Amino acid sequence: MGEYIDCMFTSLLSGLNLRRLASQCRVCHAWPADTVCEACVHQFAQPVPRCHACALTLPAGTDTCGACLRDPPALNRCLCAVDYAYPWDTLVQHFKFHAEPGLARSMAELLRAAPWVEDAIEAADLLLPLPLSSARLKERGYNQALLLARQLCARKTRHDLLLKVQDTPPQHSLKRAARLLALQQAFAVEPLQAHVLRGQRVVLVDDVMTTGASLNTAARVLKAAGAAHVTGLVFARTS
Repeated sequence: MGEYIDCMFTSLLSGLNLRRLASQCRVCHAWPADTVCEACVHQFAQPVPRCHACALTLPAGTDTCGACLRDPPALNRCLCAVDYAYPWDTLVQHFKFHAEPGLARSMAELLRAAPWVEDAIEAADLLLPLPLSSARLKERGYNQALLLARQLCARKTRHDLLLKVQDTPPQHSLKRAARLLALQQAFAVEPLQAHVLRGQRVVLVDDVMTTGASLNTAARVLKAAGAAHVTGLVFARTS
């Protein structure tokens, strides 16, 4: 596992081609630099062992956390690039709440370079962004998950299959039990498009995963509509 991670990290550094959206690195403010410079990727984005089912960090040599062994999630697999901590939490907040959709390209390239992500995208039939409610979309102006999905693989991305049919409180403000209750009827598959999901391998894309309640609720809805396999793909995972 350690050798694989070292190999993937070397590949990440050699293959990363972050688009210059500013003259300074958004992390260390080096000048001139890409959106996130190579030194900051080296320091803050090293791959670590993670639970295959929920993407929490784990000790080396462990594949699945105890919680997922006791209660397997609806997701068949979950992958992410970084922990939701400095400096990535600030980057996500600017992307999500401060009208900087241009950060999607850099975040997607970091995500694509993470272990097993490229394979998951290649194996997928469909990439589905976690949807926003109409009210939240109107307020924000764009769905950050859709921007990420399009940067990862535009030709496989569909935004018209999975719908958010109920507005819910911001998930970061709720405890797990309250999240689950709020999300019970939040997602639905577009009835006229449900046939598209039958037997398909789906990748669900989002920017941040906290408890996994949203992704797993959406995964159950997709599987009920006939999806054969659902992988969660997020840029950052809270610890």
